Amino acid sequence: MVERLNILSGSEPVFHKAKQDLNIYLLHCSLEMYVTDLTIKAEKPKNLQFMAARQVVNSVRRVAIFGGTHGNELSGVFLVNHWLKHGEEIARPGIEVRPFITNPGAVEKCVRYVDTDLNRVFDSENLRSESNSNTYEVKRAQYINSIFGPKGSEDAYDVILDLHNTTSHMGATLILENSKDDFTIQMLNYIKNSMAPLSCYVLLIEHQRLKYATTRSIAKHPIGVEVGPQPQGVLRADVLDKMRSIIKHALDFMNYFNEGKEFLPCSLEVYKVMDKVAYPRNANGDCTAFIHKNLQDQDWKELKPGDPMFFTLDGRMMAYEGDCTVYPTFINEAAYYEKNQAFTITQKMTLCAQAIRCTPPK
Repeated sequence: MVERLNILSGSEPVFHKAKQDLNIYLLHCSLEMYVTDLTIKAEKPKNLQFMAARQVVNSVRRVAIFGGTHGNELSGVFLVNHWLKHGEEIARPGIEVRPFITNPGAVEKCVRYVDTDLNRVFDSENLRSESNSNTYEVKRAQYINSIFGPKGSEDAYDVILDLHNTTSHMGATLILENSKDDFTIQMLNYIKNSMAPLSCYVLLIEHQRLKYATTRSIAKHPIGVEVGPQPQGVLRADVLDKMRSIIKHALDFMNYFNEGKEFLPCSLEVYKVMDKVAYPRNANGDCTAFIHKNLQDQDWKELKPGDPMFFTLDGRMMAYEGDCTVYPTFINEAAYYEKNQAFTITQKMTLCAQAIRCTPPK
């Protein structure tokens, strides 16, 4: 028995929605694809001039490597603790590289967080709050901001690499927050090419409605590093090695950049976050279905209209309904059950970056 599922972010999954509502959703999906296509086509002539331009950027002086933002994601915890004792591996000439455990309370208990998700509280409201009732993570956010920020200021660290693990089958993933940050796009392109033939995906979380307020967002150039699959509270050698390689290539890029190497114009394939899909639930709020076996472990693969998404214990399959292909990720992430998030849907697009070169020394 097949049942089609209409997904709308911020609401419970709805079955057999009114035709008008369904058409609105499909129209929205079509417009997203149409506008993206028009934008790419319209920018092609401009890219000829754009590619000839060069952006002169200040040298990189201060870099932080965060581990333990989520205390049960152990690759970053182990690497940062190692580098705190053996910093020669991450040392680069002229660059202060500071490894830092961001959420020691959660690390000590081997839990995701103590009171609230540290990776979602770096907004202006929390960073400025003087309330005595602030949670442990909000207090940590303010402390971290005082060391590596202030967020949005010239005094903020140049780059923060924030290390995470996922239980989803995402492989090596780099998270980009700003589609117009040529320096970071160039760095991610360098890392991706250096990791080849191993796949390295780029997730763009820039979104008008979905606000992340990440720990790394206090830096001028924030980069998330997400590697999986790895269970919570477990350390896997292959996952740790991938994360370690990403950090090496990131630091090498910054070193070459500071030495005066010019990075030529580049294009970068990214997966842009479009929406989040909730688990089906009944009137009592109980989860009534789970990820379909055909979707499990298929992060970054095509999800087409009519493809299976969920399956119920009584044998009903719920299909993806839409008129455009999407690319799911964070599929069945363990940490997102409490958020009622089954997976994230993305669209594939290409970003272009100007050539960049370091500001010549005075």
